[in-house]
Amino acid sequence: MPEPTDVPIRDESIRLGQLLKLAGLVESGAEAKPLLASGAVSVNGEVETRRGRRLGRGDVVSLGGSSCRVS
Repeated sequence: MPEPTDVPIRDESIRLGQLLKLAGLVESGAEAKPLLASGAVSVNGEVETRRGRRLGRGDVVSLGGSSCRVS
């Protein structure tokens, strides 16, 4: 898998659904919901199904062949 793309955030943390939109991995929260429910999204190598999961700097999110790191 290629090196994760860094996605800068303003605050100390961000919700997973917001990060997926910010990183351009999904167009909307409505698009994120079924992807999360199907187990297609992982955080730090673990499948994550909660759109509201809090992420902090250094967390890596993967979806399909793409990944991003909170920075």
